[in-house]
Amino acid sequence: MKKLLILLLVVSMLFAACGSPAPEEPAEEPMEEPSAEEPAEEPAAEGFAALEPVVLIGADNSGVGAAAQLYGELVAEKVSAITDGQLTVDYFPNSQLGNDQELQGQMLAGDIDFVIAQTAQTVSFVPEVAIFDLPMVFAKYSAEEIDYALNESPFYDMMNEAYAANNMYILHYLQGGTFRETTSNVAINSIEDFNGLKIRTMENQNHMAFWQSLGASPTPLPWPEVYVSLQQGLVDAQENATDTNVGANFQEVQDYLIMTHHILYANQFLINAEKFDSLDPMYQEALMTAVKEAATEIEAELANINDTNKDILVEGGMELVEFEPTFVDEVLEKAQGVYDSVGEDIGQEYVDALLDALENAE
Repeated sequence: MKKLLILLLVVSMLFAACGSPAPEEPAEEPMEEPSAEEPAEEPAAEGFAALEPVVLIGADNSGVGAAAQLYGELVAEKVSAITDGQLTVDYFPNSQLGNDQELQGQMLAGDIDFVIAQTAQTVSFVPEVAIFDLPMVFAKYSAEEIDYALNESPFYDMMNEAYAANNMYILHYLQGGTFRETTSNVAINSIEDFNGLKIRTMENQNHMAFWQSLGASPTPLPWPEVYVSLQQGLVDAQENATDTNVGANFQEVQDYLIMTHHILYANQFLINAEKFDSLDPMYQEALMTAVKEAATEIEAELANINDTNKDILVEGGMELVEFEPTFVDEVLEKAQGVYDSVGEDIGQEYVDALLDALENAE
């Protein structure tokens, strides 16, 4: 009995020493790392801001301060404003990049994007532009009638197809009912006085044929050589718009300003067709808007510019010679061969379309 008690005592002491297992404490949940705030999404760019910026290169071969330069620089200003600076123009006036033919060649090659040029030297690239070589064809019409014919009528669409076939588009014909006039060191008072006149012309067979029809002797010369050639008497005369004559200071080397009104003073806004087609439609619309708005502003002033420059030439010492309205009919009679040859060369349908557009101007 005593042994049993001792055994129970020992067991009880062992149990007390070991103790009962402590209850498990609940495991602590891992603390969540604070998450960084997601940045707010910026609103997507809209309008022109959503487009890649584009720079167009433009040029002209005009005299300093002539209509082409004013036009190109105003288009550049307007298109940048319309597009908030996304579509811009690097513009090079006054033959900085070459003469008319060189500029148009560079445009067709894609080296520059657009040019502003008169029509005569475009004939080498687009034969149908010879329609503008028809002598006196615009002489009896107002600026508004001419504008309809050139920019709004079916004739415009017909011509643009011809340009497009040669990788360019015509976006606008800029004119204000003013013309290329003649300056001379020989007095010209009648159509007979043109006989034997040595006159500088551009390299254009239709222009030369016209002067030959009046009995003159046309001599093509590069523009930079004209002033010296007049000064030295190598040629007697030349023909250009009044602003070009003033820009070249021809009042210093010519005695007479003869208001022949023989060729419309028009400037074309020509752009490489592939380049235009590659532009986003929003840029295309912006450019066409700038071209039209700039034309509206400048055309409203062209008659005043013409008169101002005419006065400068006269005040500079040139004698003004003007003709009766019958002069136009006299010239047309002598120059009928030019009408016939142009119709044969480019298709009589172009001649008919222009005459119809002028007669039916709205």
